[in-house]
Amino acid sequence: MKRRELIQSAVALGVVGALGGVSAAFAQDAGAFKKVRREVPRSTPGKIDVVEFFWYGCIHCYNFEPKVNAWAKKLPGDVLFTKVPIVFQSQRVNFQGHQRLYYTLEAMGKLDVAHSKVFDAMHKDKKQLASDAQIFDFAESIGLKREEFANAFKSFGVNAKCAQAKALFEAYGADGVPTLGVDGKFFTSASVAGSEDNALRVVEALIKRQRQA
Repeated sequence: MKRRELIQSAVALGVVGALGGVSAAFAQDAGAFKKVRREVPRSTPGKIDVVEFFWYGCIHCYNFEPKVNAWAKKLPGDVLFTKVPIVFQSQRVNFQGHQRLYYTLEAMGKLDVAHSKVFDAMHKDKKQLASDAQIFDFAESIGLKREEFANAFKSFGVNAKCAQAKALFEAYGADGVPTLGVDGKFFTSASVAGSEDNALRVVEALIKRQRQA
């Protein structure tokens, strides 16, 4: 979903065929991935980075979540998969709060149990989580201590994570979510590759390319 569509849908709240076995060169010729705006160094030496840029309020991210999670579990040991919540500039949508929510859950060691609950809250229960108070209410509703959560939400560590996420998304130069970035050099998505399945196949081809680089 593109930047403008994300904001519009939040306010309302509510190219390629089968690519199996495709080479990275063919995928590029077919326009199935793009090069990053600014190359990003690997986060861990010897590991190939794959990042999923997402936003909790994006219905496409919500629908993609089970598929990308199952796919990520099968990635080889030399691939490091990371989810990165994004922020777009908007005075009407609480992108910053949703990003902070993710990194607060991470800091508290609660992502495994709470990440999917955030998606469900926004898309099943139609909770916009439009303010810090609403986010704190949500955290309390899933059994987290309000004061502990609020302190982590405003902490230096969460601030730093948010700044890093912003810089990474800007470096990749993508303009929508869900988007998959590969090793700080390339990115693709369902809209670029033609479908979610195609995007995952393209990422696999790019992983092989980076392994041989």
